[in-house]
Formats: sequence, structure tokens, C-alpha cells
Amino acid sequence: MMFPLTRSILRSLKCQSIQQIRAKHSHGNHSPDFHDKYGNTILVSGTTFCVVAWIFTNTQIGIEWNLSPVGRVTPQKWNDQ
Repeated sequence: MMFPLTRSILRSLKCQSIQQIRAKHSHGNHSPDFHDKYGNTILVSGTTFCVVAWIFTNTQIGIEWNLSPVGRVTPQKWNDQ
């Protein structure tokens, strides 16, 4: 549950950003820039790289993730010697 002040600040920031995006795209003489041409490609390739790096890290380099030994460890008989 958010405080009323925080909620109003977030609403105003969100509304301002939407208005700025509308103002940018409302101009008719908008020529494509670098972000328009390559932005989605760079975003997808960066996301793919991070996902592949995490999958490699989690599966291949042998980190012991401190998983529960329940069911894998069998108790041995106690020797009183």
C-alpha cells in the first residue's frame, strides 16, 4: 500500500512521460534516428546475452547452490568404538 504523496508523485511522473512521448511523436517531420532504427534490436540482443550468461552460470560452472540434502543423504550406523 502506497502513501498518498508517493502515489500522486508517481501519477504525475507517469502522465508527464506519456505527454512527452506524445509531443515527440506528434511532430510530422520526424526523421528516424539511431534509437528508432536500432533500439529494439539492441534491446533484444542485450536481453538475450544476459539470459544466456545466466543460464551458463547456473548450469555449467559447478556452483554449489546450497540446496537441501533431504532425500539425498542417508544416515549411517553409529559406532561406539
